Amino acid sequence: MSEAGHVLAIDQGTTSTRAIVFDRRGVPAGVARREFAQHYPADGWVEHDPEDIWRDTVAVMRGAVDEAGLSAADIAAIGITNQRETTVVWDRRTGEPVHRAIVWQDRRTSDLCRKLVEEGCGPLVRRKTGLLIDSYFSATKIAWILDHVPGARERAERGELCFGTIDSFLLHRLTGGRVHATDATNASRSMVFDIHRQDWDDELLALFRIPRAMMPEVLDSSAEFGATEPDLLGRAIPITGIAGDQQAATFGQACFQPGMVKSTYGTGCFALLNTGDEPVESRSNMLTTVAYRLDGRTTYALEGSIFIAGAAIKWLRDGLGIITHASQTDDMATRVPDSHGVYLVPAFVGLGAPHWDPQARAAIFGLTLDAGPAHIARAALEAVAFQTRDLRDAMVSDWSAAHTATSDALRVDGGMAANDWLCQFLADVLDLPVERPAVIETTALGAAGLAGLKVGVYRDQAALAGAWRCDRRFEPRMDAAKRVRLYDGWLDAVRRVRRER
Repeated sequence: MSEAGHVLAIDQGTTSTRAIVFDRRGVPAGVARREFAQHYPADGWVEHDPEDIWRDTVAVMRGAVDEAGLSAADIAAIGITNQRETTVVWDRRTGEPVHRAIVWQDRRTSDLCRKLVEEGCGPLVRRKTGLLIDSYFSATKIAWILDHVPGARERAERGELCFGTIDSFLLHRLTGGRVHATDATNASRSMVFDIHRQDWDDELLALFRIPRAMMPEVLDSSAEFGATEPDLLGRAIPITGIAGDQQAATFGQACFQPGMVKSTYGTGCFALLNTGDEPVESRSNMLTTVAYRLDGRTTYALEGSIFIAGAAIKWLRDGLGIITHASQTDDMATRVPDSHGVYLVPAFVGLGAPHWDPQARAAIFGLTLDAGPAHIARAALEAVAFQTRDLRDAMVSDWSAAHTATSDALRVDGGMAANDWLCQFLADVLDLPVERPAVIETTALGAAGLAGLKVGVYRDQAALAGAWRCDRRFEPRMDAAKRVRLYDGWLDAVRRVRRER
């Protein structure tokens, strides 16, 4: 067991980068956070500057350790969790990106994806990766960079360029360029990783025209990834945990038993259902993915991905200007008795699961002269719950065909889960208890748990499960007729925005 009693988690998200120091009980001891710029070069395009992310990562690591009143000697290990699918290609020798990172929300490769579907490639991709062909995933983003950056394809074929999601890019930088690796959860989101064989697939790499030499080594989610350069924090610290943000949240929520479900509310909304060692093939447009891999053993999950959740609240603030802070939506939602028939379908970058319609666009329905900002704010929150209902219904359909029902509660986390009104409305719309944990930063907690397991800060998964605590449980209290009426209105609104009907 490590004598140092703390773990530092890097939580690199879509709009901000955070670092949190956790103690042996999984309690935060120090936190630092920085927002960074979003770039929108064209309609449906979203990019990040990897250098911004790197600078912020170093700053928040140091800031979190300082706030905790600790030194590098107190940190046993580092865990990394990251926005998944966001694609970086960089020079293997210098570490310099050849293009800005293409973010998971980016839709620039939608036409290529549609072409591949029309050519009949969907079943092959689905069978090997558990994914649908969509520009959400990394493969077509890699191909776009290789095709549009002069000389990039030739350099990649010579082995001069590296591909990675943000975890892999940060790992390369943190280790001084010595390590090019990722974990199985991030690899499983690339659309070129065989989740059954747990390896990059040559047939899929050829389909997307991606040189294998670019791809990182794939390790367990809890593994010895390398150590930081000593000058970053004062000494070399081992990096022993990596997982994509949604899988890290699943781990942090201690959803270790088949049938357990968590839903994370950040920029988007992502629900994962643990299916154990069985990769369940969805008939409802859910994704089959890797939940985590420990000691070479893979645990799988069904996942539903919604592209816009908290981002809709950000739009209310920055786009419409009807709020100045996200927390105001709680008060606005309670200020009116209902949404007054207003529905907001937040398809700003298309619709994710279970619809998978990249051409859909956002719309507000049901506006009347007496509808105001509070009704729109409430509709934005309600949309999060309705989308979660979409996902849960699809998951239950897939899972219950061969198994007992899912767990008797939904575990929630992420920034929006702090909103009491939203949690209660979720319970009402789902007709299912909603449990909010005492430590709501479960994404970072999951990364810390994975890292801490490897160095002995945390004994085993049972100890992590035993440390999980519920802050508040929200019981459903809406009558069935109202629940049906509200959800039917939502389904009608979604039908109206869909292009691919």
